[in-house]
Amino acid sequence: MITVRFKVNGTDKTVHLEDPSTPLLWVLRDSLALVGTKYGCGMALCGACTVHLNGAPIRSCSMPAVGVSGQSITTIEGLAKPDGTLTAVQQAWIDLDVAQCGYCQAGQIMTASALLRQNPNPTDADIDEAMAGNICRCGTYQRIRAAIHAAADAQKNGGAA
Repeated sequence: MITVRFKVNGTDKTVHLEDPSTPLLWVLRDSLALVGTKYGCGMALCGACTVHLNGAPIRSCSMPAVGVSGQSITTIEGLAKPDGTLTAVQQAWIDLDVAQCGYCQAGQIMTASALLRQNPNPTDADIDEAMAGNICRCGTYQRIRAAIHAAADAQKNGGAA
């Protein structure tokens, strides 16, 4: 049995793993009941499982949970403020009605949030490059790009990514 300690959405967590190769995705979903992070391909290709590791986007399906020991993870559930106030990205997603089926959207939002932290004024090319690894089977790419631009504008006016 392996014990792993890390922060998730600002809260210290301890999990006990029988298998050291257990992906972070399954720890988040099965052990911690944080089911907003989705299983898509299992090969880190689609982006549905994207979370932040110390603020940077990673694919949780391919990251062994032991690899996050002592570090900080943020999931879609931890993006909004504790009082429930949505980030500029989350609000833009709602305002522009980005989601269709919604399955990929948590990963899309996590990647977009990280992009805007690194580049608060992205061009279309910047957005396309950052979001290239996130697949939307419904094809809402134009709305995703528009929402990222809207969130960038909102941030300029005091909103949080």
